[in-house]
Amino acid sequence: MRALVVDDSRAMRNIIAGILRDIGFEADTACDGQEALNRLAAGPLPEVVLLDWNMPVMDGFTFLVEARKKPEYADVRIVMVTTEGEIAHMVKALEAGANEYIMKPFTKDVIAEKLMILGVMPE
Repeated sequence: MRALVVDDSRAMRNIIAGILRDIGFEADTACDGQEALNRLAAGPLPEVVLLDWNMPVMDGFTFLVEARKKPEYADVRIVMVTTEGEIAHMVKALEAGANEYIMKPFTKDVIAEKLMILGVMPE
């Protein structure tokens, strides 16, 4: 199973990618939404994208909207992983097509639980 971690913080990318590798994923990273869109276009598609909201170049919400416009990405699960804790942000992301929402800070167990809910855990 493949995952793409999108965050402008190198430390956060490394932390999330490390958690994903620990639970059996191949994890790739991107530093902003535009780079993430380029990775999707280049393939192969990940089963899941873990996506920060606030990033330069292209923020996570814009990435989410752009990715959900493309039918070929319909099966890619998108999980927002962000400090944006307001209910309005959660609703906006879920309405735009996010499959789950994780608040920072988080634990390995929270990420694993959300991925299990989405049915994208490696065996």
